[in-house]
Amino acid sequence: MQQAGTVMEQIMAIPESAIPPNLLNNAHGIAIVPGVIKAGFVIGARYGTGVVLVRNSAGQWSNPCMVSLAGGSVGWQVGAQSTDVILVFKSARSVEGLIKGKFTLGVDAAVAAGPVGRRVEGATDIALKAEILSYSRSRGFFAGVSLEGSALQIDDKANAGYYQQSYVRANDVLYGPGLSAPQSAHRLREILAIYSTPPVR
Repeated sequence: MQQAGTVMEQIMAIPESAIPPNLLNNAHGIAIVPGVIKAGFVIGARYGTGVVLVRNSAGQWSNPCMVSLAGGSVGWQVGAQSTDVILVFKSARSVEGLIKGKFTLGVDAAVAAGPVGRRVEGATDIALKAEILSYSRSRGFFAGVSLEGSALQIDDKANAGYYQQSYVRANDVLYGPGLSAPQSAHRLREILAIYSTPPVR
């Protein structure tokens, strides 16, 4: 949870290469997956764990729900790499699809590498029409990334451990009232609120 907050702060600290504020202001949800490991020799794979949060009608962020991100690729590749991944959900439909079960990016919802910087004028038609915009940061470099075919899935076991309950549903975490959350969850919500609130004019 702390890593997710740190990733968000570090990425948004440089406006010229950050997620455009307008996109965050209108986002229905966001997934932050720190340290996704990508490794392979000819056949590659990526895996990481992180959190997803959604916004209610008042624009407030929910408690974080634990998720895992996994995918593979075929082609000439060798070595390993750690990458921070952020997914911005532009539609409520894509968020609901994730809650219902295993969710494949590019199959269950259109995904595209997202634009960076203060403005979104440079975004392609593909990015503007996509339901989910994907970003990655590797070795200090932050940019849009293609994650088609990767599976994003709710981690019920991790949710139960984090919220100290024998079982807790994703709906209870994201939409249920009165769920007690650790301080680290409140801190992450505060960080997201800072970067997704329209500036006062």
